[in-house]
Amino acid sequence: EQVLGTLCRMLAAGELPLRVTHNDTKLNNVLLDPQTGCAKCVLDLDTVMPGLSAYDFGDGVRFGASSAAEDEKDLDQVWLKLDMYQAFLEGYLDACGHALTPKEIEVLPLGAKIITAELAMRFLKDSPTQNLDRCRTQLKLVADMEAKWPEMQRILHETAAVRCAQPTTPQ
Repeated sequence: EQVLGTLCRMLAAGELPLRVTHNDTKLNNVLLDPQTGCAKCVLDLDTVMPGLSAYDFGDGVRFGASSAAEDEKDLDQVWLKLDMYQAFLEGYLDACGHALTPKEIEVLPLGAKIITAELAMRFLKDSPTQNLDRCRTQLKLVADMEAKWPEMQRILHETAAVRCAQPTTPQ
C-alpha cells in the first residue's frame, strides 16, 4: 500500500509534474507501416489526459517487456525481460528524456511496478474468469520486478547517465 501510493504522494507534494500522457501505452495502440515497420501514429486517443510520465513508461514496460501474454495461465512463463526493459528505457529517454525532470527519470521503474500492480487489481475486479488469469499474470510480473529491482535500478542509472544530461539518484 505504501509503495502503490508513492507517485500520487509525490505529485501532491509538487515533486512530479503533470504531463500530457496517453495512459494506455501498449504496442497495439500504435499503427505500424506494413512496409517499414515504423510507427505511423498513436491510436486510442480517448485516454489522453493529464497524467504522470512514469505511468505511461510503466504501462509500456508492463506490456512490452513481459515474457508472456497478459492472460498467460502458466505463471512459470511470466517474467520481466530485462533486455526489453532496457530497450524501452533507451527509446523513452532518447525521445523525451530531455524534457523530464531528474525526479521523473528516477521514478520510471517505480511506474512500471505500480501500474502493473494497479492493473492486476483492476483485472481482478472486472471478471471472474479471463481477468483472473490476467490478474495472476500481472502479480507474477510485479513479483519478478521486485526480485529484479536492483538490476532495474542499475540499468536506469547507466542508461540515464548516457542518454540524459541530468543525473539520477538511486531509490
